[in-house]
Amino acid sequence: MRAHYLQHVSFEGLGSIAPWLESAGYALSSTRFFESPDLPEIEQIDLLVIMGGPMSVNDENMFPWLVQEKRFIRETIETGTPVLGICLGAQLIASAMGAKVFRNPQKEIGWFPVTRVPSSDTSAFLFPESAMVFHWHGETFDLPSGAVHLARSQGCENQAFQIGESVIGLQFHLETTPESVRELISHCRDELVPSRCIQTEMAMLSVDASRFKTINTLMDDFLHHLVSSDADH
Repeated sequence: MRAHYLQHVSFEGLGSIAPWLESAGYALSSTRFFESPDLPEIEQIDLLVIMGGPMSVNDENMFPWLVQEKRFIRETIETGTPVLGICLGAQLIASAMGAKVFRNPQKEIGWFPVTRVPSSDTSAFLFPESAMVFHWHGETFDLPSGAVHLARSQGCENQAFQIGESVIGLQFHLETTPESVRELISHCRDELVPSRCIQTEMAMLSVDASRFKTINTLMDDFLHHLVSSDADH
């Protein structure tokens, strides 16, 4: 089995996703758009993971590879291959499937709770009633056509969605580790202006280690859900 991930900047990597994929027996490959926009043949991959980044999905003039990337995401979804998008990755899925991506009323940066949106769809991931998760985003999206709304927060209505059984978009970062938080702060410190939904560096980094373990476990659950749904077909 082969898992391929799309990485947009050097400081937003797989985090806790990498050890899960390796323990599940996946061979890993990647497209690092900041180095080269080369993409694999869709038939060669069994799982696609789309990471975050500070750019907008609408910045096609500045980053021409976004056009190619969105086409690749849409075509991968159409084959039924499991797809997971995180932050920018979720926005790219939404855009690739025809939904609008736009500036959220406020940025969300730091640890803030998200809550479950009840759904009668039995194929949808059962999000916890509430979870304290890590955020770093300034844009949001309309839900793609046919998507199931999984989670919301006070600062952002559309925090998570699922399309069919094998596509999930998460606005927040469950893969986050202490190292990845430090990397984000180092590269994006200019975004840390006082606001209701923006925490200080100290607040983000001073949480107990169990906070990271909890969100990483939830990330594992999402991955297991995607892979299990695919194995049923």
